Amino acid sequence: SVVALLVVVTALGVGMALGLLARAPVNRSCTAPSNRTGFLCDDRVTCIPASWVCDRVSNCRNGEDEQEKLCGDLPHSLPGYLVFLCSNPRSWIYADQRCNGMNDCGDCSDELGSLASCPPCGWEWWSCTPVHYEYCSCIPRRLCQDGIQHCLGWSDEYVC
Repeated sequence: SVVALLVVVTALGVGMALGLLARAPVNRSCTAPSNRTGFLCDDRVTCIPASWVCDRVSNCRNGEDEQEKLCGDLPHSLPGYLVFLCSNPRSWIYADQRCNGMNDCGDCSDELGSLASCPPCGWEWWSCTPVHYEYCSCIPRRLCQDGIQHCLGWSDEYVC
């Protein structure tokens, strides 16, 4: 039994030295620009926004953001930190699209839902009940006083 143990330990040592054994899984979660959820490239420096993964454009030097094992069965093949599941069970978005002010899920569950846990409108946004489908509870301040109604009570034109 001592000889068998010695053979196993030797085999493991040789396998590790030659790189034949599978490497430990790599944590690719990172914080991309604008404090958004990101994907860490193989170079361990480049962090791309989650929504750049599997977009048919290689953003990592080695193209690891477009590999079949990652993009083969969306969203199931993606790591959980890259995905936000909308309240509609058949809908999902990339995690960096959650709380971005836009109605990416189509039902505002990525902006207003309890799962989204979004902070209130930021300084670049005006809080109101939007009249357009693309916004949920805020509109960009750049739309204020532009002569077009974006909020139900016209607060974007008279108060904002």
